[in-house]
Amino acid sequence: MRQTWRWFGPEDKVTLQDARQAEAEGIVTSLYHITPGEVWTRDAIRALKQNVQTNPDGSATGLTWDVVESLPVTEAIKTQTGRWREDIANWKTSLEHLAAEGLEVVCYNFMPILDWTRTAHRHVLDNGGTAMMFDLAEFAYFDTDILRRDGAAGDYPADVLADAAKIGAAMNDTQRAALADAIVAGLAGAMESWTVDTLRQQLTQYAGMSNAGLRRHLVDFLQEVVPHAERLGLRLCCHPDDPPFSLLGLPKVASTEEDYRLMIEAVDSPANGITFCTGSLGSRDDVDLPGFVDRLGHRISFVHLRNVTRHRAGVPTGFLEDTHLGGDVDMVAVVRALLAQQKQRQTAGRSDWQIPFRPDHGQDLLTDAARGARAGYPAVGRLKGMAELRGVMHALA
Repeated sequence: MRQTWRWFGPEDKVTLQDARQAEAEGIVTSLYHITPGEVWTRDAIRALKQNVQTNPDGSATGLTWDVVESLPVTEAIKTQTGRWREDIANWKTSLEHLAAEGLEVVCYNFMPILDWTRTAHRHVLDNGGTAMMFDLAEFAYFDTDILRRDGAAGDYPADVLADAAKIGAAMNDTQRAALADAIVAGLAGAMESWTVDTLRQQLTQYAGMSNAGLRRHLVDFLQEVVPHAERLGLRLCCHPDDPPFSLLGLPKVASTEEDYRLMIEAVDSPANGITFCTGSLGSRDDVDLPGFVDRLGHRISFVHLRNVTRHRAGVPTGFLEDTHLGGDVDMVAVVRALLAQQKQRQTAGRSDWQIPFRPDHGQDLLTDAARGARAGYPAVGRLKGMAELRGVMHALA
């Protein structure tokens, strides 16, 4: 598999040189400074591509921009309100510009409001490192007592609500503010951030919308953009919901294998693909990740390899972002299935036989805390993950 590394641009405290020393072959990045819904110009795309490929002294970095993550889909498109048709037209124009500059793989997501959700960005581990975590009881406390969403209590099991009450009773105002900030202020890669008040306002846009309703909007979007992408030679790939279950009463359409089957069958095209994230999908205990690859792997265009340890059985649940070979995801079995999928593609003569992957997230280890990189995207923690995954691939090859 092709080894890639996420980079957040020149302001990223983990540099392209760091990625090169980690022996990454390609870079996963985006035009993070452009407001969602606006057109990505060819000049801006070309400048970022040049930045990835060229050192300040003019020498080559040895890296290429392999995957766009992400080209954001606006809330207007997801809710089909306001300027949603203009936003789709702009998205299609951005695809044209990306294709013209040689990009081929474009990741996106269709998660309502919050791109991904954690209650702690740097939970302290027993070894002194830190990792991201989603605590269901803490989230329930936020939902019921800080956000005060109508009907929130009905979305959680009784034992989770009891734990949430204990958590709230032990918190001071500073801790409550920190919890709210962790949930709504936006995480690495998120194109938008919210406050508690603006989150409440956004939730009204989805009032009464079911999973089926959001799926209709997704299919409408795909019917517009996928044929266009296919003509341009692009492969679009949808990232799973993270976490892969409903939060805040919001609908979800990319949480299970069945969701993805419906998605790719609705618009049957090689340009309508999957970002296979083992950490997101693996946050459920009813998922068969190797089987997912066996059944739908022909549509996987990009892979995030990440592991989680789930806090409890059933859905919903909390989870800790574990080491890449720790946790509840059988990473060896997943990688074995992905390598088998590559061989099938190569035998079939597919030009896209090699699947790009990146070590998704990482724990803050050793010098990571001092560097202060974005949560989930440290240098040492991801280097460790890349090395572990590379070892698995060599052993299975």
